[in-house]
Order: sequence, then structure tokens, then C-alpha cells
Amino acid sequence: MRQKLYKNTKADTFIDFYWLKEELFSFGKSYSLPTSGSKDDLTQRIYEYLKTGKVVPITKKKSINKKAINSSLSLDVKISEGYKNDERHQAFFKSEIGEHFKFNVPFMNWMKENSDRTYKEAIAEWNRINSEKKQEKKTQISSQFQYNQYTRDFFNANPKAK
Repeated sequence: MRQKLYKNTKADTFIDFYWLKEELFSFGKSYSLPTSGSKDDLTQRIYEYLKTGKVVPITKKKSINKKAINSSLSLDVKISEGYKNDERHQAFFKSEIGEHFKFNVPFMNWMKENSDRTYKEAIAEWNRINSEKKQEKKTQISSQFQYNQYTRDFFNANPKAK
């Protein structure tokens, strides 16, 4: 059973447990830590605070070129640095790939990490990911979905529980 989160909680003990975002937010507010960002951001800030006693400042994001975002989409256009998974992109991918196109986490991550690539390369990547998905290859679940990872691990360890 885990204890409540306090200033004197050991950093290694803190990181061993699952915390709700509300708990992390509340702890951050109580000790004047920055509380913006994702659950992962909060977890990292609190871990560093418990480990070193220092407040980790928020890093500013790069400014986004709005003109590049609003440009028309085509196969030879490079993915913009401020890429968003929006209706405009979904319509583009459906027109190129087909109505069966859907965003998925590996593809969305690839898009955000490859602003130097073209949409033609993005479509090839989506087809590769989709092919692996059809072969029932399991993808890694991102850390913000810890409960999903726990559930997958539980059923893998306990196949009769399904």
C-alpha cells in the first residue's frame, strides 16, 4: 500500500508508485512547483524536487511557423514543425490512403518527430505501422497510459483471467 505524497517522500519510493494527475498537481501547488504540462512533466518535476530539493523550471517550446501550418497539403510538402492531428490532416490522409485511415499513437508520434520528412513518406510510414498492426504486433504504451500498460501486463501474465 502506498503512502500519501509528502515533501519527505523519498524520490525512489515516489517513482515506484502510480499517482493520479490530481495528486501530482495538488503536491506541486502545495510546494510552489510549476503545475502546467502533462502528467509525465509533473512526475519528472516532482521526482527531481524530491531527489534534489530543487525546482525544475518549465522549458519554453519553440515558436511555430503559422504560415507553414496553413499551407496546402500535398505529397511533396514537408511536415511542418507545428504539426497537429486535426481534421484538415485527417481529410488529406483519407483522400490519399482511403476511408479506412485512422490516426494511431505510433503514427502521431512519428509525425511530430519527423518535421523534415514529406507527407509521401508519412503515408509510407502509416502503411508500415498499419501492416504491423494487422500482424497483431504489440506497440509500446506511452507512460501517460500507465493503467493501460498495467492491464496489458496483467492479462499477459494471467491468460486464464480473460
